[in-house]
Amino acid sequence: MSVSPATEWRTEGPWVEFEKRRDGMLHAMSGGLWLHRHIWRERPMAHLVSTDRTTLVRWGMSVGLNPHRLQYKPLRDPRDGVRRDAWHWDLVGPWLPPRP
Repeated sequence: MSVSPATEWRTEGPWVEFEKRRDGMLHAMSGGLWLHRHIWRERPMAHLVSTDRTTLVRWGMSVGLNPHRLQYKPLRDPRDGVRRDAWHWDLVGPWLPPRP
């Protein structure tokens, strides 16, 4: 049985994509949702990252993601080098929003 998102993806969302990783980190550190695309095992994927766990869980549940799949990973704030609590969703396959 395959699992698919509860909604159709749009090219824009409550997240923001940035050309520069640092800009995305700053956005996530401010509680925003940062969509960070990359390649994993030769497949496109993305992390949806934020220091605001509640917002990430709310968004994930709205598209059918299990909150137990949310991953905790502290990130180093580029402004001061301090590690901050942060979380991310792994988005692959049907969970990966299309490029704008």
